[in-house]
Amino acid sequence: MDLNADLGEGAPTDAALMPLIARANIACGGHAGDRSSMDAALRLARRYGVQAGAHPSYPDREHFGRIETGAAPAAIEADCTRQLLAFRQAATDCGVAVCHVKAHGALYHRVMQDAPAADAFLRAVRAVWRDCAVMGLPGGVLQARARLAGIGYIAELFADRRYEADGSLTPRGHPQASITTLDEALAQVLSVRDTGRLRTRTGEWIQLHAQTVCVHGDGEQALALALELHRVLSGPR
Repeated sequence: MDLNADLGEGAPTDAALMPLIARANIACGGHAGDRSSMDAALRLARRYGVQAGAHPSYPDREHFGRIETGAAPAAIEADCTRQLLAFRQAATDCGVAVCHVKAHGALYHRVMQDAPAADAFLRAVRAVWRDCAVMGLPGGVLQARARLAGIGYIAELFADRRYEADGSLTPRGHPQASITTLDEALAQVLSVRDTGRLRTRTGEWIQLHAQTVCVHGDGEQALALALELHRVLSGPR
């Protein structure tokens, strides 16, 4: 397992997080970010040898992309294509290869369970990059649709979020949605890494296999969590 983080969203910890992670998901103008922030994050990724990824979303800065808009698939495709083209230009100008795309917020959850939305998202990715992987939850609709489209898939685990019995994330509005202690977050990650099992919010154990672990760059404990996970995941098992 390696670490990834959502960056370029205006949080003050980007520079400290970048040396600790293997993959950076960089906001590209939907929920956050502009050309200046994309350039800054891409240059950091280049400096530390971090794989750079685009992090498109619903174009909804007011709600940080975390409210479901009900956008039609055609609108999802158009909005993502626009953001990805902007990110591709920034990456090209910075001399950085783009390795993956990860949807953000409400769009992320939508494409995990809505096939037409997932297909629209994948069409946008394929239109901008022929051989770029997508990142998302393991075992969902997006992974299945990516497989059918011949697009690589990177399955991720969230260190700081709880899960439901169907493998989905507990909705953010739920009082138990977030894991707030380093010990519990670390235990969740190590359980998945070492046993392929995760304990859900309601106590069931489910199978879950992931290649990468996400730390939210805007989280209150983002840097402390990333430091601890980097130490554990980089060391001997």
